[in-house]
Amino acid sequence: MNRLLLSIACAVALPAAMTAAFAQTPPAAQAPQPPSSYYPAPPPLQAPTVQQGVPTTGLSSPLPAGPSKIERTEIASDTEAQLFIDARKIVWGRHAKQKGAKPGDVTVTRQGNLWTIKGRIDSAAPGTEGDWASIDGVVERIAAGVVQIRGEVAFRVAKVEKGTPCKVSGTLTFRRSGKSQVWRLAEGDNPCDGTREGFDLVHEKPAEKKPVPTQPKRS
Repeated sequence: MNRLLLSIACAVALPAAMTAAFAQTPPAAQAPQPPSSYYPAPPPLQAPTVQQGVPTTGLSSPLPAGPSKIERTEIASDTEAQLFIDARKIVWGRHAKQKGAKPGDVTVTRQGNLWTIKGRIDSAAPGTEGDWASIDGVVERIAAGVVQIRGEVAFRVAKVEKGTPCKVSGTLTFRRSGKSQVWRLAEGDNPCDGTREGFDLVHEKPAEKKPVPTQPKRS
């Protein structure tokens, strides 16, 4: 009876020992797998075709283009041009009727084929000291009764926007009618309070210098 139990115990223990021994066999004992000649896959016989898009030539920007630089003043009326070259004074309608008001000065300059303009008026009427208006720009076109200037006109009034200059800019149109020698700014409404400023450029012909007669020599 004891021999039978011993035989059964050996039969059970032997497979368990063989399984444990096989599990402890190092991986190096297993045969390595040969490397593949293509990894991860062989290259295609032909490269994939690329769809051609719209050519990039002739594209336009969605942003508006800025104004081109003025290189030449267009003269459509020689008579108007000869009159406008002598625009020398500025009259500011906001303070023009007040006692003590004086005109300002403006200068029209010819630089080759390009005309420029620059001027300023400082209010001298009592209670308006510190108020001023100015113009600075390039003359685009001179036609009969019309002068177009690209630039800006600024108005500084102490009681408007706490004295911050209010400006109108871009292409500004000055108009003259009939035999008048005054060009008035068409876009002369103050953008801050809506007041019609009455900004005028006034022709003033320079005084002619008469030659001094030669005095005869006394003997």
